[in-house]
Amino acid sequence: MTDNSSENLAVRETEIPVSAAVGRRARLRDFQSQLMERMQAAKAGAHVRANQLGVQIGKFRYLVDLREAGEIVSSGNLTKVPLTKPWYLGLSNVRGSLTSVIDYSLFEGNDATFVDSSCRVLAFSNSLSFNSGLLVSKVLGLRNADEMDLIDEQAAELNVNQQQKKPWILNRFLDADGQIWSQISLSLLVQDQEFLHIGL
Repeated sequence: MTDNSSENLAVRETEIPVSAAVGRRARLRDFQSQLMERMQAAKAGAHVRANQLGVQIGKFRYLVDLREAGEIVSSGNLTKVPLTKPWYLGLSNVRGSLTSVIDYSLFEGNDATFVDSSCRVLAFSNSLSFNSGLLVSKVLGLRNADEMDLIDEQAAELNVNQQQKKPWILNRFLDADGQIWSQISLSLLVQDQEFLHIGL
């Protein structure tokens, strides 16, 4: 009788972490599914500035055109590639496709993106014909740039102390909370020669 009770207790103890992990994975899948549905609904309609995906990379916030954004996946299981630049983090398997993952913060000359459980890889849209993705610190959801104030480059430089404007940074916006958002064009980024040359 006592032995059976001990066995049952042991079984229950081993089940707890498994069920907690399954619950976390289910919640993550639900979040990703809902976000994808909202992104597709927004893509169907609408204004380029009005509906964009907000992400945080390091300490900076970015807006990505939904037509250029692909899947959002976990940042785990990256395979390093030797003799590549530090900002080229390696390859990830995204739905059976090898996708190169870039630390955009390092690419811009800033600190490396700190990798934790909030990090994700934002894959580029298939329409760009470029199997790549950006490591992002957080996915902040859909943002409406029409509800933000467009600010000029000089004001943005004073506030965020970023380097000279790049062609793929289209605009900068100030939201109601005083946060600065940079509108990034992935289609222009993939045309940059420095971005294309990953080798040392």
